[in-house]
Amino acid sequence: MQLDRMDGLKRTDYCGTLRKNDLDKEVVVCGWVQRQRDLGGLIFIDLRDRTGIVQLAFDDNTDREIFEKASAIRSEYVLMVKGKVRMRSSINHDIPTGDIEIEVTTLKILGASETTPFEILDKCLANEELRLKYRYLDLRRPVIQNNILLRHKIAKVTRDYFDENGFIEIETPTFIKSTPEGARDYLVPSRVHKGSFFALPQSPQLYKQLLMLSGFDRYMQLARCYRDEDLRADRQPEFTQIDLEMSFVDMEDIFTIAEGFVSRLFKDVLNVEIATPLPRLTYTEAMNDYGSDKPDTRFEMKIKDLSDIVENCGFGVFADTVKNGGTVRAITAKNAAGVYTRKEIDKLTEDAKGIGAKGLAFIRWVEDAPTCSFSKFMTDEEMAAIIERTGAEKGDVVLIVADKKNICLSVLGALRLTVAKRLDIIPEGFNFLWITEFPFFEYNEETGNWDAMHHPFTSPLDECLQYLDTAPEKVFAKAYDLVLNGVELSSGSIRISDPTLQKKMFSALGLSDEEAAEKFGFLVDAYRYGAPPHGGMGIGLDRLVMIMCECDSLRDVIAFPKVSNTGELMSGAPSKVDPQQLLDLSIGIIENDK
Repeated sequence: MQLDRMDGLKRTDYCGTLRKNDLDKEVVVCGWVQRQRDLGGLIFIDLRDRTGIVQLAFDDNTDREIFEKASAIRSEYVLMVKGKVRMRSSINHDIPTGDIEIEVTTLKILGASETTPFEILDKCLANEELRLKYRYLDLRRPVIQNNILLRHKIAKVTRDYFDENGFIEIETPTFIKSTPEGARDYLVPSRVHKGSFFALPQSPQLYKQLLMLSGFDRYMQLARCYRDEDLRADRQPEFTQIDLEMSFVDMEDIFTIAEGFVSRLFKDVLNVEIATPLPRLTYTEAMNDYGSDKPDTRFEMKIKDLSDIVENCGFGVFADTVKNGGTVRAITAKNAAGVYTRKEIDKLTEDAKGIGAKGLAFIRWVEDAPTCSFSKFMTDEEMAAIIERTGAEKGDVVLIVADKKNICLSVLGALRLTVAKRLDIIPEGFNFLWITEFPFFEYNEETGNWDAMHHPFTSPLDECLQYLDTAPEKVFAKAYDLVLNGVELSSGSIRISDPTLQKKMFSALGLSDEEAAEKFGFLVDAYRYGAPPHGGMGIGLDRLVMIMCECDSLRDVIAFPKVSNTGELMSGAPSKVDPQQLLDLSIGIIENDK
């Protein structure tokens, strides 16, 4: 097919922007053919661009050459057309341009298309692997384009808000020194410094703290971050973080800025009001009540502690667990007995075992009295106390786990979400929540050491300093997470700005002066020259967009995402490289048969 040239013709309007007030206006539009309908003496073409669809009309009044050209057009051809806006004879109420159409007077075919591997439709039946292989086609689907356009708007509102509040956008390096973080680094070999490597930043943490020491006072950046870790629906190896840091502040100042941001963002982008101040839970409260440090509190189903009721009961599983320092806890699924039959509860039991539980006890209340998997071992008084503590009523199901506290809480936290989804009791909406006072240390059972739960520059609560050397489990941090609908959006903290305290924290983490200097020397040195009190946070832009778009996966809001094995199906990355490139970097490949 001979393609046309534009010949100086210029677009005047986007397809989806035309309305009845444009009647009789001569317009030039460009886009891709969604579909062509040839009715003999009448041809209609739906032309699509990023703003929507408009109908092109070819009839008895159309120049015969143009009409013949239109008859040969197929889906995904690229067109430029000129014509006059007129009313449609048959109104389409499903699209914003459904009142009007364009009576075409000039038609240029700028690009032809072969039959695409799948139809360019919102409700595409092709599997995700095929769509990601042809991602440039998948990105033409309006639902994906709208997600990317919404992401653009979110980024613009973000920059506007922080600029209006005195923040300076500063880019930090992409090639940095490898320092201990929460995941493996992506490493970049240096050709010049043989045997040495840059790391891609997991976050701009050290650099943004240095910017506070440099006197910039308020910093923000839409920062690209990289983590070499296993992927899931809400995790990608490369992601974008709304990163911020502030000087001369405490936690309340940071909360105020962050709450102002989410309130402004949701109002400007979705016209949704977010009430502030946002609710708060301490880490301990969140774990005890919901079994998660990122709980979805749109529904109740809190965890109840039954340990004091069953510590001396006749059911050995419960009594022995408490005697050995464990705990017995439960959740109550209201009105669940009709859904959770014995067979369904058996499936839940397998789920519980799969995430660490030894088993799952239950109470199911269908008839006048509840049935129970362990009632024959219990007294009437003990059963009555459990029913009262759990708030169980006729129609409910109570699920009980007995184990170490951390296992018990995490299993019930996971079951709580599984059951809520199965019962369809999670309401729509946006539920923000601050989680505060995280433990400073977490015990590593493999090494027998206490590791920093956050990074080692997080400041401990003032009242916990006395326990640094003697009781690390009692040390809590000036650290906080922002949670939205059960998804961790943000993590942040007040940083240590006192060199003496920083040295003490390194020591508590088992780092010698030499090790601290090797890993963090440039930041430790900078503290010697006057460090202001400072703190900040990083908000996951991708996760934020995913929730605002009501998507289930980050892949729906990132233009060119990776799949679960960190590969990109479209380009074939990662790929092997020319052997000479490896020689230049003094790198050899060791084949591993395992």
